Amino acid sequence: MEHHVESSTEVTFHHPPGGSDTIKRIIKTTVLLSVITIIELGLGLWMYFLHKGEPSHGLILAIKGIIVILSLAKAFYIVSIFMHLGDEIRNLIMTIVVPLALFVWFIIAFLWEGDSWLNLRNTDGHSRPKTEQRAPEAKKPGVE
Repeated sequence: MEHHVESSTEVTFHHPPGGSDTIKRIIKTTVLLSVITIIELGLGLWMYFLHKGEPSHGLILAIKGIIVILSLAKAFYIVSIFMHLGDEIRNLIMTIVVPLALFVWFIIAFLWEGDSWLNLRNTDGHSRPKTEQRAPEAKKPGVE
């Protein structure tokens, strides 16, 4: 009696565990993410000590911008490596990245608009400067 096993139509690829290429990729990823994190921490520490004196507003904004850019680069690299998005075809990557970029843009636009609305509301539609305070109402005689 011969036992016959049917082969499936599924195509699979065998990736042997370990190997020098895998180890090199793990070391490269670890070093790159560690270097970016150390740079971010160094910038944050520098910003902390700048606040002890009289910091330049432009310099603080530049440091914060650099930290945000480094964080986004690190997030992109993490998604590319650990979620294997870097190995996918370009169309699949775009169906994930484009809506994400639009979502981030919407958040920034809504925050910008909300701040503008708040500033307009606090100045009565720019009819008076922000720093000017309204005069208190005069009390009527005999009413306490």
